[in-house]
Amino acid sequence: MGVTTRPVIHRRREFGWARRPVPATIAGMVVASGVRIGWDDLPGRVRHDIERIIGGGPVVSAESQAGGFSPGTADRVRTASGVRAFVKAVSPALNEESAAMARRELRISSGLPAGVPVARVLGGFDDGEWVVLVLEDVAGTHPRTPWVDGEIRAAAAALRDLAAMLTPAPIPDLPSASDRLAPAFGRWQELAAAPPDDLDPWAARRMDALSAAAGRGITALTEGRTLVHLDLRADNILIRPDGRFVFIDWPWGCVGPAWLDSVLLAINVIVHGGDPAPLLGGVDRAITVGVISGATAMFQYSSRLPPPPGLPTVRAFQRFQGEALLPWLRAALDG
Repeated sequence: MGVTTRPVIHRRREFGWARRPVPATIAGMVVASGVRIGWDDLPGRVRHDIERIIGGGPVVSAESQAGGFSPGTADRVRTASGVRAFVKAVSPALNEESAAMARRELRISSGLPAGVPVARVLGGFDDGEWVVLVLEDVAGTHPRTPWVDGEIRAAAAALRDLAAMLTPAPIPDLPSASDRLAPAFGRWQELAAAPPDDLDPWAARRMDALSAAAGRGITALTEGRTLVHLDLRADNILIRPDGRFVFIDWPWGCVGPAWLDSVLLAINVIVHGGDPAPLLGGVDRAITVGVISGATAMFQYSSRLPPPPGLPTVRAFQRFQGEALLPWLRAALDG
């Protein structure tokens, strides 16, 4: 799909990027937004190579997009002849893990079969200093948060169709969902060993039950042979004007159960408000509770760690999610 790879250039340079802050809260909710560089902060040679991939002359406008935590660019661009594209570019100098994620996303997105509802890859490259993805600029909007019933039901149907298209997983040598999530989902045990002073009192009392539930969720992750997204939130979904869903940002793609993305999106619905029932239909209740308990442990534990380099807002978002899921778990375990 036009993806090129360049040799690693072993050269250091000083960067003077102008970071672009984005809002941290909307109506009292913490949103999935970080601090980005923009199109004009990219080196000239990188911009030139991107323009060659897009075609249509030089880029004459670039609009930075909020959402996600990468410190790299996320720009909707337009060239002199009117060609549009979506550009993501990040350097390891900004954040090593963000660059590694971009490499994974380039591989996975480029390998998805035709017809899958994703942003089409126009090209990309990894020259050792910059990892770049050039994608179709999808006309659409994110689902509303708080979630509304019609969009929840439509998302549930779209995810069932997506799972059918991606079973068996069409990309080889991907990690399993268990590989990705099992260590993080087991964090209740570590929290129990040294309970934080600010841990919710109910969670502190019910640690054994929460840990046991998460264990059932971890066991369920070992099943399945579907390529799953693994990071579904409202900001990783676009709804086209005709109502079709497009699933974007695939760096965490792995092999797991066909129901997993639906349960993970249900977490986003719970966190931001809405009824997750359409997403959870047909999934064993014990598995649902287990996965949500494991995700809560992950958020509660990670939110108390120092922020990663270049990602100053991610811990607040993790804390927001970890706290917002506790009432649902309390009703599930004690109701």
